[in-house]
Amino acid sequence: MTNENFHGITIIGLGPGNPDLITRETWNWINSLEEIYLRTAQHPVLVDFPSQLKIHSFDSVYETTERFEDVYQNIVDKVIQLASTGQDITYGVPGHPYVAESTCDKIVKQAALKGIPCRVLEAVSFLEPVFTALALDPFPNIVMMDALEMADANFPQFPPSKPVLIAQVYSRMIAAEVKQTLMEVFPDEHPVKLIHAAGTDGQCIENLALYEIDRSPKIGILTSLYVEPLPLGSSFEEFQEIIAHLRAPDGCPWDRKQTHQTLRKHLLSETYELLSALDEDDPEHIREELGDLLLQIVLHAQIGAEDGEFTFAEINKGIYDKIIRRHPHVFGSVEVDGVETVLTNWDQIKADERKQNGKKEENGMLSGVPKEYPALAQSQEIQDRAARVGFDWETIEPVIQKVYEELEEVKDAGTPEERAKELGDVLFAIVNVVRWYDVDAEMVLRETNQRFRNRFNFIEEKITSEGKGFQDYSFEELDLIWEEAKKTGL
Repeated sequence: MTNENFHGITIIGLGPGNPDLITRETWNWINSLEEIYLRTAQHPVLVDFPSQLKIHSFDSVYETTERFEDVYQNIVDKVIQLASTGQDITYGVPGHPYVAESTCDKIVKQAALKGIPCRVLEAVSFLEPVFTALALDPFPNIVMMDALEMADANFPQFPPSKPVLIAQVYSRMIAAEVKQTLMEVFPDEHPVKLIHAAGTDGQCIENLALYEIDRSPKIGILTSLYVEPLPLGSSFEEFQEIIAHLRAPDGCPWDRKQTHQTLRKHLLSETYELLSALDEDDPEHIREELGDLLLQIVLHAQIGAEDGEFTFAEINKGIYDKIIRRHPHVFGSVEVDGVETVLTNWDQIKADERKQNGKKEENGMLSGVPKEYPALAQSQEIQDRAARVGFDWETIEPVIQKVYEELEEVKDAGTPEERAKELGDVLFAIVNVVRWYDVDAEMVLRETNQRFRNRFNFIEEKITSEGKGFQDYSFEELDLIWEEAKKTGL
């Protein structure tokens, strides 16, 4: 169908800004028009439009509508409404109609539903001149993102070891919000480029550090941001590839031999090593141990994928959905008045999940406390859950008194079996005291264990430096050295 006898909606791209980059077909169509509707009149090529062409723009919609989603839908509705009267409509947008344009695909779909003929004339997008300005071939791995989505995010949604082009950095405010998101991963001094008005006479590239981007006075509607990649191995996908390689036929014999069962001891070991690093409060050690634990997790995921049990995408999706489902006060409309309400809702949501999954409530609320937990942690979790439904004292005094009562029952125990039972009750009662003081029992005991280690090591080093052994000291003499260790801050 030729231009002359097409009737309906014609969507055209006005290119990146240089009139020479508008296609011949589009220029011919523009010159045949009496009027045109533009998403925005803020585009350099308008000065070259035919003088008799009547221009309508939707710029006023931006001024009267708060959310961009509503702006775009408003424009779509207006274009469809105009076309529904039977008149031919030409709608123009910057760049290419299908590149970084939220209105064009919606117009095409809506027109199809209403039986309105619709066509799109090809155009040069902003991408071609941007890549020319950067002297960069985007293949094979550049990532393209929208500045508005990046500004709304709390964390960059792309692998940081891939170069990324962020479009529509149209204001310094948006640049500041994009910067804050990127700085969750990238260093403040990370090299970036701001590309302004690519493909026009005003083209300019600024080489900056990431923290500087919102200071540029040149930012405008034709600005994009290019972010250099972090070193190879910085992305999670690359780590998955490494693990898959280890398990491949040409990989490591030891890794290929492992199963879910053989890795259990390593998972437990790495978990405790991470806990030890957390006790030390050493960020560098914590980082290293988190990596070691992540290795175990990804190994299990790779084995599961190879055995057809599950994929890592399914693991991600499962926990993603669970977090959203269990936080309706964050991702939904539920209102809470504090932590206690959050925990109560959490327990109810978990109970509903168990019912939906057909799981029996054999032990009620306590069924979710993992029996694999260390005993102290298991005790505290059991008491926490019981307290949430009101099974708890109102003050701490009877909680402390319970410890003394249990100690008396230890004294009164008549057999070793009874004494062991009562000692267990003492420990359980002490954990309840710890819980009432809002402290983690497992953590404080680990810290106490470490203090004992440090002080005992002090004693051992001192008696060794004197050329003696433990047998050369009475308990009272060793206790004096213990007190000396305490005074040093150990």
